[in-house]
Amino acid sequence: MSERRTRPASKNPMKSVWRRAATPPQPPKPPEQAPSEDSTAPDSPEVPSVVQAALYRDGVRVSSPATLAETYRELRDQPSGMAWIGLARPTEAELLSLAAEFDLHPLSVEDAMEAHQRPKLERYGDTLFVVLRAARYLDAPEEVDFGELHVFVGPDFVITVRHGAAPDLSAVRRRMEETPELLKLGPEAVLYAILDAVVDGYEPVVSGVQIDIDEIETEVFRGDPEVSRRIYELSREMVEFQRATRPLVGMLHGLMAGFSKYGTDEELQRYLRDVADHVTHTSERVDGFRQALTEILTVNATLVTQQQNAEMRALAEAGFEQNEEIKRISSWAAILFAPTLVGTIYGMNFEHMPELHWVFGYPFAIALMAVVCTSLYVIFKRRDWL
Repeated sequence: MSERRTRPASKNPMKSVWRRAATPPQPPKPPEQAPSEDSTAPDSPEVPSVVQAALYRDGVRVSSPATLAETYRELRDQPSGMAWIGLARPTEAELLSLAAEFDLHPLSVEDAMEAHQRPKLERYGDTLFVVLRAARYLDAPEEVDFGELHVFVGPDFVITVRHGAAPDLSAVRRRMEETPELLKLGPEAVLYAILDAVVDGYEPVVSGVQIDIDEIETEVFRGDPEVSRRIYELSREMVEFQRATRPLVGMLHGLMAGFSKYGTDEELQRYLRDVADHVTHTSERVDGFRQALTEILTVNATLVTQQQNAEMRALAEAGFEQNEEIKRISSWAAILFAPTLVGTIYGMNFEHMPELHWVFGYPFAIALMAVVCTSLYVIFKRRDWL
């Protein structure tokens, strides 16, 4: 690879004092390749990692190199140009090539390889490294899908590394190319456009989640048995949403804090303040969603407990009534068993029975049966068995 040329200093650099502790990088794993910048189709080995590369001068596209090598060569030939390279789940070799050409810090390259990073903004020399978590709402399964975007912003280049379907960076590129007066502000303007696209992508998610919460509230009071699972799944998505939006508030305020120090263009300052306002509003809405889901889960648990108590009460009442019926049946069975026993004994017809030829034998047997039955009836009646 040719030696990297010396690049002119940026006119409007956006710096940050955020630094991470230096730790030895671990051997990275080569990630899979991904679909194009404007596609959400499944990953395919045939789809190239370099989605789109373009060179710009004064806000106008002057070249569209097909490979990274061509991009490097043409950028060296454009002293006042800017390269915007978009990649989707690039290979390790591609990232190492970019690192060597643009002097990217090994820690930032490692993060871009492995993905699964928290949103953050870090400065490595004259390169700004930004990690963003994009989100989109999927209507069919009624769930939130999260993507990860890594952005390298240097004096004359912007490199985007996308992990996931969101965001649609082709729309960002079209928007910037249609407004050359904004694009000619340099790499910082591209970073603003990417931030704006990510934050704007949160709004449909917020609307979809609001509808889900309204539906869940209805299902809770209907007693839907599946609503607890839905509340839990949506709560987990809101945790992920919080992790995506809350750090972004601090990141944007960090950028705004350096406006005066690093001479950021005034128009760009206004744009970034607007993005900060939107992400603050979104973060507050997400916090409200988490609180609402917690309260709904509590209400649902209370309703389920009340329903279970009602069912247990009904079962207890049914068991009590059943016991009362068993008492009545057992009492009458005992009362009827007494005369049956006496009659059975005297019905054996043995020849030598003391009372067989007794004149008062029959009246005595009848009286005995009546006394036993009456006594049992009185006993059971006093014990409320009858």
